[in-house]
Amino acid sequence: MLTLPNLLSLLRIALIPFLVYFLTDTGPLFSALAALTFFIASVTDYLDGYLARLYGDTTTLGKFLDPLADKLVVTAALIMLTAANRTPRVPAWMVVVIIGRELAVTGLRSIASGEGIVLAAEELGKYKMIFQMFALHGLLIHYSYLHINFHVAGMYFLWISLVVGLWSGIDYHIKVVRQVMAKCTPPPAPVSLFAEHIESRKSAS
Repeated sequence: MLTLPNLLSLLRIALIPFLVYFLTDTGPLFSALAALTFFIASVTDYLDGYLARLYGDTTTLGKFLDPLADKLVVTAALIMLTAANRTPRVPAWMVVVIIGRELAVTGLRSIASGEGIVLAAEELGKYKMIFQMFALHGLLIHYSYLHINFHVAGMYFLWISLVVGLWSGIDYHIKVVRQVMAKCTPPPAPVSLFAEHIESRKSAS
């Protein structure tokens, strides 16, 4: 159970208290440390998936821990950025929408799994995650370096990830609903050979 990919997922969860602690201070040093912590978490996210695919080392625990760790890290960062005592802040309504989207998709996946429906990961969902990672790194750094306003850059990426995330969430909902309806719809009743013969005689006449 404690394979290397699973240990990396657990490490990602263990980094959350450090991320939260660093974000309680709004100075440049602690903001940089928070961004570094989030970067390490992002690297472990890539590594655990890569190693699991490379060695075929996929476990049931890993399927649970990997997405859980991702959502916990992102949610912790977004909530702390909203509550941080610095301006400008990340709008709270954006955080509510982003977290709500994640909860809705997670719940829908549970419903689909209960119905025996397996849908592959969407490309839009992957793009959403990439834009979200860029956004959070910029927002965590917050301050301007080398004439780059990292907060403004982070907000641009956050807007893009929000739009792509909502788009992918709606698309995922539509696909799951179609699959569930198709599975629940009874197949058409078979037509007997006698009925087919009668219909063909009527057509011929």
